[in-house]
Amino acid sequence: MAFALFEKLKQGLSRTGSALQGVFSGGERIDDAFYDELEEALILADTGMDTAEEILDALKSRIDEQKLKERDEARLTLKAVLADRMQPQTPFLAESSPAVLLIVGVNGVGKTTSIGKLAAYYTAAGKKVMMAAADTFRAAAAEQLSVWAERAGVPIVKHGEGADPAAVVFDACASCKAKGCDLLLCDTAGRLHNKKNLMNELEKIRRVIAKEMPQAQVEVLLVIDATTGQNAIAQAKAFSEATGLTGVILTKLDGTAKGGVAIAVRDALGIPVRFVGVGEGVDDLQPFDAEAFAEALL
Repeated sequence: MAFALFEKLKQGLSRTGSALQGVFSGGERIDDAFYDELEEALILADTGMDTAEEILDALKSRIDEQKLKERDEARLTLKAVLADRMQPQTPFLAESSPAVLLIVGVNGVGKTTSIGKLAAYYTAAGKKVMMAAADTFRAAAAEQLSVWAERAGVPIVKHGEGADPAAVVFDACASCKAKGCDLLLCDTAGRLHNKKNLMNELEKIRRVIAKEMPQAQVEVLLVIDATTGQNAIAQAKAFSEATGLTGVILTKLDGTAKGGVAIAVRDALGIPVRFVGVGEGVDDLQPFDAEAFAEALL
């Protein structure tokens, strides 16, 4: 993770970090009070009760193994516990094949903005990118995505409002193959009030991709607004049931005092955080780095 991004992450998580850092007072002993204080700080940071307890269990085990006695000695151990917990277990976007990213999330979390920033990120990395405006449910969604496509300098496939989203993706797959693109970014409808319709819609889109681009690696990334705290967990679970998620994009991480929500989301869904948003700039959405996150949090 670039130094500038780490600094933004550290600044954004400073309020969470301050609460956690206060537990690691130099010279004080590791005792029951230490664990009580740390548990409270983790819960206030929005990790959730179950996750906080699991983190404490892992920390206690390592502290016993390392025979640590003082609180300030335990800081690096907690950093390692958090980094290990957040480390993705599977690689993201293999270099050898084309890929499709289906981006899902409720309206207002920064979904369209995230797609635009992803387009800019991968274009800067030398990838040939295309967008598909498959959110045909919300008025002006395609127009907003078109603005981002123009900014990033990437082609976009879109139909009229109310069109079949799978038809948009079908045309986008064809265009993606014809233009030799490496990555297809698909916007999707943000409604959750009818999960069955959403699930059917996404299943249809995935069938189209499987038929038209059988070699493509397909990822379904959920965009979550970190400032919504524990509400983000309920939202994520609903989407997970409906769509079969493979990863998370956590936006507005710079705007919350409760950075532990990233850990809570990881634990609740069992899927990795893939990108984090730490500002309004086009380059402020970057791949998630577990080590840098743990360091910034502490």
